[in-house]
Amino acid sequence: MSIYGDRAEQAFYSGCNCSQSAVLPFAEEIGMTREQVLKLVGGLGGGVGRMREVCGAFTGVTLVLGALYGFTDPKDKSAFYAEVQALAREFCARNGKGTLICRELLGLEKAEGTPVAEERTAEYYQKRPCPMLVRVAADVMAEYMAAHPLPQAVPPAQEPAAR
Repeated sequence: MSIYGDRAEQAFYSGCNCSQSAVLPFAEEIGMTREQVLKLVGGLGGGVGRMREVCGAFTGVTLVLGALYGFTDPKDKSAFYAEVQALAREFCARNGKGTLICRELLGLEKAEGTPVAEERTAEYYQKRPCPMLVRVAADVMAEYMAAHPLPQAVPPAQEPAAR
């Protein structure tokens, strides 16, 4: 468990969707404000727009991975995809269902067929694994970051003071 996982779970309980919850703890690291994160990843929640496809918590941390470790040179594409797949394997190993698919994680045979989000009630939180899933996603990403430290940013040289 990590502080990132704690923050992700708290975000979910505050009303954020799964993707927003998984990314918000990393806002500072990826150079974004809370508002920017909420807007950017809002559509990924519920397995992309509540269609119950790939888990929004996982797609969120994939975005974090790309922001911090992504590639710009096409020759690096396969190596980056390998990192995404490693993150996916770890997420699946820890989520209790062994899948990335939202509807399978929720125990649904098919998507509900509506974009309308359910009201957040005590019963909602009782039946949803989502608080645990956002925690797992954020913890996996935090562990990846700890194992792959980024170089510290060097502050730009200051201009000499004018005389």
